[in-house]
Amino acid sequence: MENLETFNADQIAIVNNGVTMSEELVSNFYKMSASQWLGRRYDIKTLADLSPDETIHGPFAQIIRYQGHRKNSSLGSAAYDFYKICLQDHTILATIRQSPDIKLLPFTLYIITHELIHIVRFSKFLQGFDASQHETMAEESRVHKITHEILGPASIPGSADVLKFYDRWRPPIDELKNL
Repeated sequence: MENLETFNADQIAIVNNGVTMSEELVSNFYKMSASQWLGRRYDIKTLADLSPDETIHGPFAQIIRYQGHRKNSSLGSAAYDFYKICLQDHTILATIRQSPDIKLLPFTLYIITHELIHIVRFSKFLQGFDASQHETMAEESRVHKITHEILGPASIPGSADVLKFYDRWRPPIDELKNL
């Protein structure tokens, strides 16, 4: 396997901060209480903790759905969806190097918020995980729009540059009516 760049200890601390902020922002946006939050239904991992099958080139992250089972239960009814957000350190770091206006905290905040929105939408049956390619692209536009709605009002240094970076993924308002 090729040697891909991973986050260093300082960068992991920044990513962890982004995770905490993302969870709070998404929870508040969807008005989910602590008991409703999906904390036990997903995990977020960086490249150092990913298997080769979970490592990709291009996207900044991907969500993989696994089948979870409650301990000491062999019943099919005890199964649940467990989502793993696989951050692609090498792609994130390469983009930051190529775009000096983009900083790690607001960039990972956007990426993680975006992926958490997907998980909430899957969990609330607002979107199917195994959708067609056309529906997946429409869902990406929807989720980018929601991510902008959540992060736009937040006053996080550097977030304006990240929102601008992602503008191309947001369709014009009149196109959203057809999504």
